[in-house]
Amino acid sequence: MDYICKFDIELDRDIYYAGETLTGNIAVSNTENIKVQRIRLIVRGKAHAEWKVNRAGERRTIKQDEYYIKEQRVVWGKDKKEESTCVPIMPRGNHRYPFDIKLPESALPCSFESKIGTIRYYLRVTMDIPYASPPQGIKYFTIIGPHIDCMDERYLAPCHAKDKRYSCCLCCTKGPIVLQATLERSAYCCGEHIKLKAETQNGSDQKVWIVCKLIQYVEYFINKGVLGLNKDISHKVWEHRTDPVSPHKTMKYEDLQERLQVPVMPPTLLNVCSLVQVYYTLKVVLVMEKAGEALDLEFPITIATVPFRIPNAPTPELLTEVASSNVEGGIYISSEFQMGQVYMGETDDNDMDEVILYRPVYACVPHQRICVTNTGKDSEGSLELSGKGSRENSEITVKDSGRNISPSDTKAPPDILGRVSEAAAVTSTNIEQADISRKKSSAFEELELEEISTERNENTEHGASPSLSTHSVQSGSRGLVTKKSSSEVGLPLEQEYET
Repeated sequence: MDYICKFDIELDRDIYYAGETLTGNIAVSNTENIKVQRIRLIVRGKAHAEWKVNRAGERRTIKQDEYYIKEQRVVWGKDKKEESTCVPIMPRGNHRYPFDIKLPESALPCSFESKIGTIRYYLRVTMDIPYASPPQGIKYFTIIGPHIDCMDERYLAPCHAKDKRYSCCLCCTKGPIVLQATLERSAYCCGEHIKLKAETQNGSDQKVWIVCKLIQYVEYFINKGVLGLNKDISHKVWEHRTDPVSPHKTMKYEDLQERLQVPVMPPTLLNVCSLVQVYYTLKVVLVMEKAGEALDLEFPITIATVPFRIPNAPTPELLTEVASSNVEGGIYISSEFQMGQVYMGETDDNDMDEVILYRPVYACVPHQRICVTNTGKDSEGSLELSGKGSRENSEITVKDSGRNISPSDTKAPPDILGRVSEAAAVTSTNIEQADISRKKSSAFEELELEEISTERNENTEHGASPSLSTHSVQSGSRGLVTKKSSSEVGLPLEQEYET
């Protein structure tokens, strides 16, 4: 309506925890006196999962919702139960109607955004006006949860794992390969460093090294049918490779925690939301130079919302940031939260700033981001040249024992890149030589046909028999040399014509 200039929700904060009070104001600005039955405020917190499946040859969409907060109240005016024939009038001017809503103290899952499932918390305000479409406003806010404390006793117990393997050649058994690792505690807040120590005993004749991987697993469930439906997604958060260990040597890695930083990402969600489950695993893998992955250790990692605290020390400060762009919760941005742009034809699309209305944030300690991944596409193993293309670009990659090495990668081993260059050069040379040979062969065939036709014409003029024109043609420096069939004497053609 033209006489309503402003109708919005103003929250005192955008981030809340379970059990806190949601406070704010409804701001209304109108230029005329209007009849308003009521202003309703709705608070919702719900999880939503949706994807498509094939059923009986048809592609159908299945979805399910789960609610955590469902509350409604009247901020201004009268409720429907108290409604009378007299409609109150809202005078013109600027109005602010405060509200406060107590959030449930039960465990609330954190705000979460992905393409398959979402967990959202929002307020919707509606102004009921007689005989007119009701104006509406919506405001999203973030919930930090569930409450997971790194100081819980079950997370403070250290975890130790060990694995061993013997290598053999024919009937001879070589020394063992041993990998053992110790995790000081199993719960970490975003921004903290994983307290991991490892030791490697290399009894083989190859170089070995350790690769640490942090994996995110997300499971989506829809409780429909007898067994229900589920969809699993995993992402590699980071991958860190240590220095190699020479054959028949032992090395201890005491400074791994300086590199293994937990990025900002959604906390662990287990048994809190029935539609979305999120958990993490730390994999410690021992890789051999020629044999590839030999040993594998796994540690469950819990991403907490309350950081580790040293006794008798001040409580660390908590910040909130957007999740990393390579994990579920930070990859996807819904079209609902992206501001549309109108292209005017004067500026390039790249110059337009992307406007995002809302993105969930997660708790983290103050930290300086470091790049944990140092492997890229490098790996060890057999050499294989393959071409891979896409709509945007095409490139040649080298698969080296299960890993892809780009020729433009400065970290790729020079001997591998040299062999790839030599193979490519040899291949191109062979192709060029084949083309030249094919062209020469076609030219020679054309010349042969021309000479044979000329020879036939000359024989016809001199009255020679057509059978004498069947000769084998050879190209030499002295011109054309012809030979008759094996039943006749091999004389030059000119002498034969004179006779």
